[in-house]
Amino acid sequence: MGFIGTLCLLLVLTTLAGHFSNRIGMPSVIGQILVGIVVGPAVLGWIHLDTTINLFSEIGVIILMFIGGLESNLTLLRKYLRPAIIVACMGVIFPVILMGATANLLGLSAFESLFIGVVFSATSVSISVEVLREYGALDTKEGATILGAAVADDIIGVILLSIMISLMGTQGLSTTGSQQNIGLVLIEQVLFFVATYFVVKWIAPYLMGISEKLLMASSRTITSMVICLGMAWLANLVGLSGAVGAFFAGIAVAHTPSRNVIAEHMEPLGYATFIPLFFVSIGLNMSFSHIQDSLIFIIIMTILACLTKLAGCGLGAKMSGFSRQSDYMIGAGMVSRGEMGLIIAQIGFSAGLLSATYYSDMILIIVLATMIAPFLLKHAIKKLPNEANEPLVDRQLEQI
Repeated sequence: MGFIGTLCLLLVLTTLAGHFSNRIGMPSVIGQILVGIVVGPAVLGWIHLDTTINLFSEIGVIILMFIGGLESNLTLLRKYLRPAIIVACMGVIFPVILMGATANLLGLSAFESLFIGVVFSATSVSISVEVLREYGALDTKEGATILGAAVADDIIGVILLSIMISLMGTQGLSTTGSQQNIGLVLIEQVLFFVATYFVVKWIAPYLMGISEKLLMASSRTITSMVICLGMAWLANLVGLSGAVGAFFAGIAVAHTPSRNVIAEHMEPLGYATFIPLFFVSIGLNMSFSHIQDSLIFIIIMTILACLTKLAGCGLGAKMSGFSRQSDYMIGAGMVSRGEMGLIIAQIGFSAGLLSATYYSDMILIIVLATMIAPFLLKHAIKKLPNEANEPLVDRQLEQI
């Protein structure tokens, strides 16, 4: 029963923190992450990240990304696929080269430096999705580009990690010990996206149609959760983040007549318990125990973690024809590393790509960059012209 008391305390604190964050003009996620920092090992040490909290956190990010998929416009995602890929590629090249080179200059080996670059090439779109939702910018051309680029980032990051582990002589991405090579990983991921097409086009509409005929309370919501969790599991099985699978599950369900009902049911389910624990878990990952020994390294790499995505993804947006304000917003939306950075860092550490000392520093840098990201994105959204800040679909309807 100890976890029940912990859950109760965290829900009270995250609700109050989110309220006061909004009152002073900050995104609510900042207050929730701060709760994790204050009650966790970094400050008070009351609560530590255990298996149960981690499980709730994983469910939270899956539901959050499912909601993000529900609210996304597939037409916009298709339209801005090309700029999303360009943004993703530039957002990988800049961190890998600049952060890798800087880590090498600061005394890390060439292989460790390259791995650090790979860790920070990843983007966690879950934080950005929450901020975009909060400020009504999810269904815009910039929002669509951020979502598409973040998914592409995940794929590129997993491929780079697979190559590095293979070079170390430890085949595979799976922590369960199954042997995989880079060719097999690529084939599995291609098959996953082929399966995703079938889910969006036929399987999800068919299952949601059946759910409407079931004599069971909330049958449509249960069916949508089965699709969500199933897609998340499949994505994780092929080496991608479960958040990627959940996002596409949301898109699939969004193209059925049950979209509005599911959205109404999923938001209370996610935001009442699971999603706040996801943001808290980011703060619980932070620790200041050895910060004095690596302070310069942490400061430099945190600054670079933000600047490389801002500059790289912003340049990719500029190459795709976006305005200067949109370049800034897209770059800011890609800064967050969140759970994707933590996952890649953990897998690489387990495979011997990084020493224990630098692994602790990496976790702190990832958390710091994730905390800075919502501030940057909020500032970027406010810099957009009012017309550009409206959902693109609404502007098209007004023109008609």
